[in-house]
This record gives sequence, structure tokens and C-alpha cells, in this order.
Amino acid sequence: MCQCDDPKHNHGRITRRAALRGGVATTVTAAAAAATTTSAQAQTANPYAPPAEPALPPSNMKLDLSRTALVVTDPQVDFLHPDGVTWGVIGASVEEHNTVENIETLFKSAKAANMTVAVSPHYYYPTDHGWKFEGALEKLMHKIGMFDRPGPLNLDGFEGSGADWMPQYKQYINDGKTIVTSPHKVYGNDTNDLSLQLRKQGVDQVILAGMSANLCTESHMRELLEDGFEVAVVRDATAAAMLPEGDGYLAALINFRFMANAVWSTQEAVAQIKAAS
Repeated sequence: MCQCDDPKHNHGRITRRAALRGGVATTVTAAAAAATTTSAQAQTANPYAPPAEPALPPSNMKLDLSRTALVVTDPQVDFLHPDGVTWGVIGASVEEHNTVENIETLFKSAKAANMTVAVSPHYYYPTDHGWKFEGALEKLMHKIGMFDRPGPLNLDGFEGSGADWMPQYKQYINDGKTIVTSPHKVYGNDTNDLSLQLRKQGVDQVILAGMSANLCTESHMRELLEDGFEVAVVRDATAAAMLPEGDGYLAALINFRFMANAVWSTQEAVAQIKAAS
């Protein structure tokens, strides 16, 4: 028997606190394992399906349309049209999620409810092609001429180009009421005036949709959250590239679930707008 007086030594005895801690840890581990198994089984059939037994608390976000805006990132031809330069890697995701139609449904619903609507576009000007360093996707976008325009004050060749709006969205964007922000240059809205424009409209709730899920849309979500906005992401009004490096949509969906104040389908978002009208 140990003769020391160190109260930290329990001499082989298991204290009540340690027993409880061990019991809780075992229960949590078992529950997590069961949830992971169930979720994995569901996602074998559909990798985008919500977890059968979510561990995170449910959303309680409710809209107040007087302070809510629909924000759509990059609703442009290069992302969403078969003639766009990214269609070869993004088209399957756009079609699977019915993204083009779902974005239009959100535009219609927001306009019918007289909500603030903002579009955050992506443009590259000739000077942007002189950047001294770029990330992988930046290199690719510049190489394929994505979102290119001849200059910030020049719309020559804009109509019908890859930088132009999707044709079916023009009636909503060009109505004289929709806010078209200055362009974001990489992914997030910290390089444009979106937050300023929303604050000037008294907006602090955002319904977020657009392209592409794990790039501009996710980056806008993160920046808006950091700026103190309450953000609901519409999961089937976005899409992403699928490459050997990974499925961009799945990567974004996981982060939407972890961080957004709500993750809704288009149908759920429309129902929330109608309920708040």
C-alpha cells in the first residue's frame, strides 16, 4: 500500500466522478458510432441525404421580411448554362439539383414578397490577369477566360457572354430594384460592397443561393456570418464541380450544416417566405 499523502493519487480506486465521466464517454461514443453507421448507410444510397440522426441542434430561424434579403452569387452563364466554360465539370451537379430552376423560383418568390434582392457577381478585367500569384482555381478561371470583361466601365461583348446573367434571370435582375454589387474577385464578398448594401437596406437576415457551392457561395456564407448576418443557405439552389480532387457540392453541404443558421430546400425557403408575408 502506498504511504504517500498526495491527494492526486487514488491508489487504484475509481472515484465517482471518474466513473460518471467514463460512463458518459462510453454512451456518447456508442451513440456517435450508431449515428455514423446509420448516416453512412443512408449516404451510400444518396451522399447528399440529411443524416438520419443529426447530432447538431435544429434551426429555429424565422424570417422577418422587412429585414431579409435574397442574395444570389454568380447567377451567370459560365456557371449555369451548357455553353458556359465550366459546364463540363459542373453541369451534372447543376442538373441533379435542378439548380437553374430553383434559383429562378427564389427570385420569383422574393419579388412577389417585395423583398430586398441582391446579386453578387464575379467579373475579371484585363488587369486581373496580371496577378503575381493565384490559387489553383484562380489559375484555371483565368486560363479559360471565365467571367472575362474588357474593363470595369466597358460592356462591349457582355450580352450573351459567359459573364452575362442567365437569360431567365434578367427580368428579375434588370428590374431597377435588384442590387447588383461590385464584383467579388476571388470567392468571398469581403472584396465587394455586399455587406454595405445590405446594411443600408436594414437587412440582417439573408437567404443565400447561387454558384458555386464550395467556392463563392460558401465564402459568402462565412463572410456574412462573420459580419453578424443570420444566414439560411438553400441547398438545392447551388451546385459545384465534381473533380478527381473531390465533390465540391458535398464539401460545401457539410460546412453549410455545420455553420449556417439554417439549411433549407427551395421548397422550404419559399414556404418560409410565404409564412412571413
